[in-house]
Amino acid sequence: MTKAPRAILLGEKAADDMAVDGGIRQGDVAILPENEPVDAVEPAAVAPSKRKFSWGSLFVAGLSGFLALAAGVWVENTISALMNQNPALGYAALVCAAIAAFALLVMLAQVLRDILRERKVESLRERGAGLLVGGTTDAAKALAGELSSLYKGRAQTAQGRAELEAALPQLFAPRDVLTVAERSLLAPLDKQAQEQIAIAARRVSLVTAVSPRALVDVLFVLVACSRLLRSIAGIYAGRPGALGLLRLARQVLNHLVLTGGMAAGDAVIQQVLGQGLAARLSAKLGEGVINGMLTARIGLAALAVCRPLPFVEATPPTLSDVAGDLASWRGAKSETE
Repeated sequence: MTKAPRAILLGEKAADDMAVDGGIRQGDVAILPENEPVDAVEPAAVAPSKRKFSWGSLFVAGLSGFLALAAGVWVENTISALMNQNPALGYAALVCAAIAAFALLVMLAQVLRDILRERKVESLRERGAGLLVGGTTDAAKALAGELSSLYKGRAQTAQGRAELEAALPQLFAPRDVLTVAERSLLAPLDKQAQEQIAIAARRVSLVTAVSPRALVDVLFVLVACSRLLRSIAGIYAGRPGALGLLRLARQVLNHLVLTGGMAAGDAVIQQVLGQGLAARLSAKLGEGVINGMLTARIGLAALAVCRPLPFVEATPPTLSDVAGDLASWRGAKSETE
């Protein structure tokens, strides 16, 4: 907001405490009131967006309810028919149905656990990002405590949890708390995740370079990417089930589209331009290198999605960090020459 210019004569001697335009003049200094309104914060900018009605969700809910009722009626009719025909067969069918229902409940409980765990990781990451912008030290310490409890069942994080607990009383800034938490708990996990991404990228690059069929390439890349997603999710928050893996894949795809699409394209182009010799020697070798780098890019997106804290002190890994050795054979060849 801009203010209109004002001319105030300070050289004229008037009475010491004289009102000037509603203000107070003391000697050669005039104090004017601030009568301009303060800009109001628009409530729409901070209000959470309301969830819109979806016909697709209603269709899925109705279809799921219909299939559940149909399955229940079919099971009941089957058991009743077997009871009338042979009671032993009816009781056997009843036991099988009970076992199947128990297994279904266990699977649903696991799916619910995976979803709650993923939402907890998302909540920790969002709160950490908010604390980096502005927050209190107590909130940062509470977040560090929740992060430590997330990994309390892992022996490899015992030393890091002890270091974090010992350092918390000596920290008085939110960024310092998150920095120590990242250094103590997440640094070893980041290294392990980057190793998994590099291994998957090399494996995809090698297999697709020697594979004779494009269909085999596609299937292997899909399997390798799904295994990579499960591995990275297991490093940070536990291995997800089938539905949890689908949810994680959707989040990774959204992350690539919203934040990493252009960066992925630029990095891949730069790497491929450096592989001119490989492309001249073999088209399949060039395809293998590209598939390996795309797999690495998916792994980096999964790392960003599954990590329970944003990067505070550590530098986010790049494509060259996890897939820069895909052409290491070229350096070895030049050395021999």
